[in-house]
Amino acid sequence: MEIKIPKEVRQHKESIFFGLSARQLMCSLAAVGIAAAVYLGLGAVLGRELAGWICILAAAPVAAAGFFSYNGMTLEQFLWAFLKSQILCSGKRVFRSESVYYKALGRKERQDFD
Repeated sequence: MEIKIPKEVRQHKESIFFGLSARQLMCSLAAVGIAAAVYLGLGAVLGRELAGWICILAAAPVAAAGFFSYNGMTLEQFLWAFLKSQILCSGKRVFRSESVYYKALGRKERQDFD
């Protein structure tokens, strides 16, 4: 019997059911529930084939959210970071240097450099 230990301890993910983490399992179950609800709700109205395609399109984002990982962030963390960097905190960024030596000089000496 061989147990694989990841080189980086932070990469370890505990599996709950069939190798899925709790997050992946919950998102998968939610996707199945959404797909079933859409199929049963729209099957009689639109036809079975079209309802099948719509239920796939409705369930895919929820299922993908459970497996999404970017730089160790989940989908919610990634979307919040993207929203902050692109919308909330966006704008012109100006570089201003801060000289500790210049601040250390007195007011009198500062006039000599200007």
